[in-house]
Amino acid sequence: MKIAKLDEMKRGWFIGDFTPTLKCTQTVEVAVKNYRAGDYEAAHYHRIATEYTVIIEGRVLMFGCEFHEGDIVVVEPGDETDFLALTDTKNVVVKLPGVKDDKYLTKDDKAVGIRKRTMALGNKILMK
Repeated sequence: MKIAKLDEMKRGWFIGDFTPTLKCTQTVEVAVKNYRAGDYEAAHYHRIATEYTVIIEGRVLMFGCEFHEGDIVVVEPGDETDFLALTDTKNVVVKLPGVKDDKYLTKDDKAVGIRKRTMALGNKILMK
């Protein structure tokens, strides 16, 4: 038997080809991610992996849409999205396959546009 603590893992990632990990594998990556309201992750995409994000608690913006508890967002290779936590949020993220260095930040001009749109939409939703 092994016992580990999520807060000892890097940004919630606990299975995959990185350190620390509970299982080193290139087959899959798994994380439990906690965010505070207002936390933001820049626009990016994957060329190979598909990423599954399960919203366990809270509300988020991805792809310019609001998602909440119980939603599963599938990000296919080539899909570009950023991420904004509208409330304190807990997600489970699964990435298949677990490909090293498969996260590409969106080009600057496009990323700025995505960020501005997300922040404006996020402010609108929070003002309701």
